[in-house]
Amino acid sequence: MKSQVRGGTRWKRFAVVMVPSMAATAAIGVGLAQGALAASFAISGQEFKVRADSLVGKDFVQYGSVAEGNTLEGKPFKAPVAVSGFSEAWITNMCQSVVTPGVFGLPDITLQLKAGTQGADNDQKKVYAKNIYLDVSSLKADAEFQNIDIGVAAGDLGKESGFGAQSGTTYNPNGFGQRAKDAKLSGVKQTAWATTAGTFKLPDLDLSLKVGKQECF
Repeated sequence: MKSQVRGGTRWKRFAVVMVPSMAATAAIGVGLAQGALAASFAISGQEFKVRADSLVGKDFVQYGSVAEGNTLEGKPFKAPVAVSGFSEAWITNMCQSVVTPGVFGLPDITLQLKAGTQGADNDQKKVYAKNIYLDVSSLKADAEFQNIDIGVAAGDLGKESGFGAQSGTTYNPNGFGQRAKDAKLSGVKQTAWATTAGTFKLPDLDLSLKVGKQECF
């Protein structure tokens, strides 16, 4: 992952980057349902969509970057993203979807994952993520932030909380960054390229394959 320096910000752009997404595949779905495990994965060459009723996160950080990978046809691509991270996050009623285009006359297939559907009044039933980073391309939500600090150098993001830019990735330490102690988002609709997390817990996991395009939004 290569960094991209952003010389300024707008409030709309600031709101568009503040939610993690749960990348899901059939191969990892059962393991996640059984409890917490280390996870680092991405859906190569495809964006995926996430909808959630709410997200509450701690130690938010953000900085610019460029996602790189290969398309489904094997061609390299680059996409500008806002890398966003939380030391911890709790998500209520999450839905994630990714569409695989049909080939050889077969229809499109949608992989859809739902979790945390019973978490509205019970924190133990919410989706939980620890040390999560995501490459976001767009998001719509109602957002509320506490102790916002805008214009921090990306290399200084973790000096106060201990949670900063993602280790092992390339970014400009002098580039533009932002942070907030606490964040709350409601009515989340997000599109992202990739997610990396230390731990996921997905209560009430429901993973299914659906014929045609049946995305979460």
